[in-house]
Amino acid sequence: MNRSMELDPRNVTSEPTNSAEKEKREVASELSSPSLHSMDSGFFERGIKTMLSIRKSKRSLNKEKEKEGTGTWKGKRLSLRFSKSYEKETTICNGVQEVSEKIQAEPIQGKPLSVMEINELIQKRQLLEAFASIKYLEDETITERDAEKYKDNPQEFVRKSKDVDLLYNSITNVIQAIVVGTLEHPTVEDTMLTSLVTLIAYEEAAHPNTGNAGGPGSDLLGMPRKWKEVWREAINESARKRVLRVPMALKEEDSSWLNLHLGFLQKHLSEDLLKVKLSVKKCYPEEYQVCDMYVEAFHKAIASHLQDLSQRPLEFNEIYTLLNWVANTYCSELFLGNPDLKPEVKTENLSLLLTPAVWDKLKNDYITSAKGKIKSYFGNILRLEVTEKWEKEVYPEVKENLYQSSLSLDIQTIIGEHMKISREISRSLETKMLELCLAELREFIPRFEEEFVAWSTARDSPIFAPYFVAYINNFHDLLSGLEATFQVNTDELQKILAALTRNFTSIFLNELRKKAQPLLKKILTKDWILSIERPDSLASAVSQFSEHLQHMREPLGQELLRDVHKYVVREYIMLVIKPRWKMNRETRQRVSNRMNQEARIIHNMLIDQGSDADWLVPAIHHIANIIGEKKKDKIKEYIKDLCQDYPDISSRQRSQIPSRK
Repeated sequence: MNRSMELDPRNVTSEPTNSAEKEKREVASELSSPSLHSMDSGFFERGIKTMLSIRKSKRSLNKEKEKEGTGTWKGKRLSLRFSKSYEKETTICNGVQEVSEKIQAEPIQGKPLSVMEINELIQKRQLLEAFASIKYLEDETITERDAEKYKDNPQEFVRKSKDVDLLYNSITNVIQAIVVGTLEHPTVEDTMLTSLVTLIAYEEAAHPNTGNAGGPGSDLLGMPRKWKEVWREAINESARKRVLRVPMALKEEDSSWLNLHLGFLQKHLSEDLLKVKLSVKKCYPEEYQVCDMYVEAFHKAIASHLQDLSQRPLEFNEIYTLLNWVANTYCSELFLGNPDLKPEVKTENLSLLLTPAVWDKLKNDYITSAKGKIKSYFGNILRLEVTEKWEKEVYPEVKENLYQSSLSLDIQTIIGEHMKISREISRSLETKMLELCLAELREFIPRFEEEFVAWSTARDSPIFAPYFVAYINNFHDLLSGLEATFQVNTDELQKILAALTRNFTSIFLNELRKKAQPLLKKILTKDWILSIERPDSLASAVSQFSEHLQHMREPLGQELLRDVHKYVVREYIMLVIKPRWKMNRETRQRVSNRMNQEARIIHNMLIDQGSDADWLVPAIHHIANIIGEKKKDKIKEYIKDLCQDYPDISSRQRSQIPSRK
């Protein structure tokens, strides 16, 4: 049982004194009876007109005071007077006709009912009749107070004042329930809403906002009930409940829970706003600005809900979903900007859906979360290189005669995609995302280098040289791609990649030495002199590395091939002129022939592979001729030719060559 039902019931009788008074009571009862809610608003219009035609009968205050002491309330009239003409537009809910009437200062009949009887009217939602009776009771109490009837019994006055207040509060609760429930039902109760508008108008006219001075409890009497404000607050509460009622799956049940929830939010609230536009709006006067009120209420409710969501521990994809929904979906045609809602639903004057502080926090959380995401993506690139290429010894692709890897494309794709989705939210977020990606890339490259070096050191793989070339090419493409596509300063990145290139080149040459040194050390050995060792064995070993340099981007490929050519010739000569033992004439001739044969094979191979170091070709031949020549004059000529072609050969090294004699 509600609070008003707990009040002491009061048995009140009413005896109409004449036919006019009876007619007025019947009109008031008719206006607020349950049957009113099932009839169209044309009946409501006729009731208003009939009510306005009734004249107020005059009764002296002294006569009323005489009857107060009898214990029986005769038929007293409830007079709701407007301080000035009250302009009211009532829209007929069939949306076809509008009736505009001026409610003048005319009386409205109220029945002198008990508190329990009034409360029953309220529970039946016969609010106009209940209001008239409460106002009757309120006016009576004020009159009795002014007549000092409660001078000796102030508690009785306080009790009656509280009864009035509690009854008004009961109507307040029903108003809230009606408004909150407006969107809950499939159809809108048109008559109930139009009756509610009338009730609010009557209350505002009956309780002008003026001060009331009196005894204890007098502040409860005659004070404005502000039901229009209650109506506004009820719309806010309705919106809040509707938002919180939207389905939301648990994160553990569905990883797309937030995306699904926001989708439901769009669907359900779009339907609510469409109902407001098509069915609710026509039940209210224009000055109520019903659509604006509901839009603002839903806006506040959604803002509060999203702020609560933002406080949860969200992952990267969830933060992006929330940011993107606020930035690109909320006011778009997918939601508030839907053409079906126009022109009633306006978004131009709405406040920010999220406060700047919450918005900035979400963007910072987005970047912080993206850091781990980008690091993970780069880590996956490295893992795939190891497992799908290195371990399976899959050779890199050749495009336009260059070794290629997907490394550069994968990295640029990751950066580009994250910049794109960030740009859709804001330009500042795009800039932060680019800075983050570059920072992660600067950390990834040394990590990649370390992994590649460890792998190449641990195993002798035939795909080392091809991938060495492919990665040098790819990192060059990466730099140029970042500069062209994202217009970024790559100075710091260039330094990192230059160090990587030097390190990779050093490893490449070391691997070459490992292959070449055992064969170089066989020069001038018995097996080598007797041609037991194949003359192309050294060239074959070198070719395992040098042949791949023709697929390296210029100029680095040409420079590195030139270094290989120089290394082989230099090491060959150094081993030949190194003092060991003296050879007889036949041995010298064998050595000379073998050297010329190997020199031709080595030089032809490297030149064919693209080496431009043709100046190295005569070097071994000069020394081979010196070793094989028996005439001193010829030897001197050969040494002279050698010195002219290669002045950097020291005199000590030149003197070692004839010692083979």
